[in-house]
Amino acid sequence: MKSGKKPTRAERELIASHRLQPANWLIERRIHGEVHLINRISNKKRVIHT
Repeated sequence: MKSGKKPTRAERELIASHRLQPANWLIERRIHGEVHLINRISNKKRVIHT
């Protein structure tokens, strides 16, 4: 599993716009209009389409 990176300001705003807490999510990867997230606590994965 890839380790997550801290989201940038624009990514934090994108995460918040999807009703998620930006402080709880790390960026796993950015691919073709998708952002793959990992939860800091539970390690659940989620994909946001931009």
